Amino acid sequence: MSDDNDEHALQTFRALVESSDRKFARVRDAPTYGHRGSQGHLFQKVFKAYTRLWKFQQDNRAKLVRSGLNRWEIGEIASRIGQLYFSQYMRTSESRFLIEAYVFYEAILSRRYFQGSEASSPKDLGVRSKELRFYARFLLVSLILNRFDMVKHLMDQFVALIDDCRSNFRETNFKEWKQVVQEIVRFTKVDKGFSVRPMRYCATIDTHRASLPYVARFHAKRVLKFHDALLTSYHRNEVKFAELTLDTYRMIQCLEWEPRVSFLQRHTVIKPNENGELMDHSVASGIIDLNLAADMTDPTMPPNPRKATLYRPTITRFMAVMATICEELPPDSVVLVYLSASGKAGLTNVSQMENSGSGVSSKYSRRKVFSQTSHEQNSGTSESLSNGKSVLSCDDNYLWFGPKGNGGSNNLYPGDLIPFTRKPLFLIVDSDNSHAFKVLHGAERGETAALFLSPLRPLFKNPSDVNLHNGSQFTFFLTSPLSAFCQMIGLFPNEADTDIYSEAENILTNAFTEWEIILCSTTSMDLVWAQMIGDPFLRRLILRFIFCRSVVSFLCPPEESEQYLPFCLPHLPNSVAPKSEAVRSAVMQLAGHFDVADSFYFTDT
Repeated sequence: MSDDNDEHALQTFRALVESSDRKFARVRDAPTYGHRGSQGHLFQKVFKAYTRLWKFQQDNRAKLVRSGLNRWEIGEIASRIGQLYFSQYMRTSESRFLIEAYVFYEAILSRRYFQGSEASSPKDLGVRSKELRFYARFLLVSLILNRFDMVKHLMDQFVALIDDCRSNFRETNFKEWKQVVQEIVRFTKVDKGFSVRPMRYCATIDTHRASLPYVARFHAKRVLKFHDALLTSYHRNEVKFAELTLDTYRMIQCLEWEPRVSFLQRHTVIKPNENGELMDHSVASGIIDLNLAADMTDPTMPPNPRKATLYRPTITRFMAVMATICEELPPDSVVLVYLSASGKAGLTNVSQMENSGSGVSSKYSRRKVFSQTSHEQNSGTSESLSNGKSVLSCDDNYLWFGPKGNGGSNNLYPGDLIPFTRKPLFLIVDSDNSHAFKVLHGAERGETAALFLSPLRPLFKNPSDVNLHNGSQFTFFLTSPLSAFCQMIGLFPNEADTDIYSEAENILTNAFTEWEIILCSTTSMDLVWAQMIGDPFLRRLILRFIFCRSVVSFLCPPEESEQYLPFCLPHLPNSVAPKSEAVRSAVMQLAGHFDVADSFYFTDT
């Protein structure tokens, strides 16, 4: 009778696994954007299925083990649950789901589910493949959550596992897994030495008490809420891990709230039962539903804006996602669009250009492109549209979102974005051809767009000292301004310099506080910026743009400023222009603090 009960339990378990896997496949293939209501219902059904499965295997663990259940099968279920939480995070940008994914993956690692005790499992290629996928997924979650100690530990375990697989399965090619290792090693090396502070919005650091009353009293005729963001990049040889590029990773971090320490220090609780087996009494024990996950929400923090992240999209897919986001955008909300791509076929990231073209004193090779774009802008959109060939679709005015040889179908033209300007749009273009998008200003179809346009090329004090595969310099300034400043002038933070960099952060914080007061007190700010400055994420981006523009303007030779300066439209008030006293004095103070003032052109010419 006992054998019959055990067999029945195993059959029920297999049936629940098949049912859950079918539902999981539907969710896994669902788009990460749009149709929030229907997708939420679908996710609840999948979570419910896995809740039932996980609870069943817990209640019938002894029977299932006697019938031949392997530990890796339990690990596979937990891994699927972690995947569900992570995919829900990617769809909603809610940090609670990212934390839950981490909890499940950490539980799998600590219980060694995939390693097991069976003598046959090390020789089972299927089990080892599942374990490799688990490590890759856990690495991605840990990376986004900034658990760098765990990332290092996982990398060591991952490399050891690949070496073990190569020795046990000599006829199998593990080249793709070696490539995964190379990607994560390259990714983690980029920011090594530049982690001065979190890139997420930290209320204790990024909220400036002295300027809060001015921000609170500032009221535009219309106030926009930052609701959605579309982030995408496409560069040859760009730093990435899986489908997360370095630039996109930095923007994701920049557009989220930093969870409180108490939320990140949550641990699983593991106790032995009467048989000496480990039992999990934490959230990862199998009580899985969206209501319980809500307990992970920090009540002191507003929700993160939703972000759709596209990895190397086709133009048609980008347009489809953009259309869906705009269609579902609530009233009085703004969508931020971040585009990082080359402006010419086959060119690499602007931060990956040749050393000889990145120096302060070198002559730039794209003066013709820039001057042509400037002439088109100065001549007025209406005039350029009447001259036969619109600059909105000119052959030289595009971003390149595709491999070589596919022609214009991979070109994103400024005119392609015109239909979406019927909704409030904050566009950030990081490209060596970004200034081509100036023509959008004045050509909108309903709402004046806010534009941040990167320099045409990066600027470094000592180009030969810089690793040119560190992502975009402009994006770095928007997401980690002090680190970007240090990289620009050739300084590399280390543990011994903690006090120096803490004081530099204070200098920057005081400058941002003063600039916030100026912006919220002025009567000359364009309505486009006035209706966005109330949002903490967008306001922080504006302040960092002001800082980036001022630093670059003082570091580059005046005669070469056109190619190195970022650009914004509509223009910000003159009271925060690079040469204004409030801005100039802050850059001078920071440069003096690092003893590099002699590298800047602070004297008027």
